[in-house]
Amino acid sequence: MRAAFSRSRTGLAGAVIAVSLAAGAVSCADGKSADATPDWSTGPTELCGGNAVSAEAGKALKVITGASRFEGSGPDGTVAFAAKWLGEGYDSPAPNDGDICHIYAKNSAAADRLEATWKLVWGPLKGEPAAKFRVLPMGVRALAAPDAGSIRFACRSEKLPGSTPAHIHIDVERRSLKDPEGDPEQLTDAYATVVHSFALAMAKELRCENDGGLEPRPVLDPA
Repeated sequence: MRAAFSRSRTGLAGAVIAVSLAAGAVSCADGKSADATPDWSTGPTELCGGNAVSAEAGKALKVITGASRFEGSGPDGTVAFAAKWLGEGYDSPAPNDGDICHIYAKNSAAADRLEATWKLVWGPLKGEPAAKFRVLPMGVRALAAPDAGSIRFACRSEKLPGSTPAHIHIDVERRSLKDPEGDPEQLTDAYATVVHSFALAMAKELRCENDGGLEPRPVLDPA
């Protein structure tokens, strides 16, 4: 029995080798390298957990980055993870700010990225925004510029206990050694669209009443 089993294993091994060689021949015939690096990039609407970037915001990301394919976000770089962290840390000594997601265009440098972040804030708005920002009527206050966007919205939710709504600040900011490229007005619209998408996704994930007062689509005209 052992000899018969050995011959069977030898025949199977030979068949596997033959199939592998044939597959390699087909790969070479197609002009593809057998050891080519797999493409793990994703489309924009798959970023940051798959519910953070709307189709409209995906187009805006192309305006900002010039790219339509992006590096994967990883399991911790999601709106769901950020909302869980925010909810567990609310009304506790835990940190009251954190990352949502970092967005890298495919094959981009490590120093060239978009950072989406959240922060819990208290008290009234303070000071006037910098001159580069356009003030938009979204949430409590929304700002957009050719290299950044932010939205502050009020959230009343069973996940965030308290007698008053929690105020949540969402930022999307470019980190790059290069100046923004493109029309400033189009870039400003793009950042407003992307930050609105993240803010709305966070409001929905936290189950804020009335989605934190955010409209289903971004408002791009000044307040």
